[in-house]
Amino acid sequence: MRTLRVVVLTWLLTDCGAVVGWALGKPFGRQQLFLGGIALGTLAILLAIKLLVRFEWLNPDRRRGGSIGGLCGFALAAPIANANMDTPLVPLLVMLLVGLGVIAGAGPSAVR
Repeated sequence: MRTLRVVVLTWLLTDCGAVVGWALGKPFGRQQLFLGGIALGTLAILLAIKLLVRFEWLNPDRRRGGSIGGLCGFALAAPIANANMDTPLVPLLVMLLVGLGVIAGAGPSAVR
């Protein structure tokens, strides 16, 4: 259950950040749409890690590993989400890779 809350928090914040970035970049073209989603999605991952440590859900010593894992998960998820923008469920579900990346990067024992 503790792992689930870490995955859900990072998933929701990353989705929100990517959607806001997508919306801000949309008027400027498809490339800026993708770059906006990447930029704000990345910031959302780092914010999620900060919140996880503040809520004491993640060991502070494992913050760097969690950040790297989350960013790697986002690097895998972003192109898949971009390629499937016509289906609303795939971009939403593929962002679960971010939460799983945080767990994998920090290590399962880092979750409190």
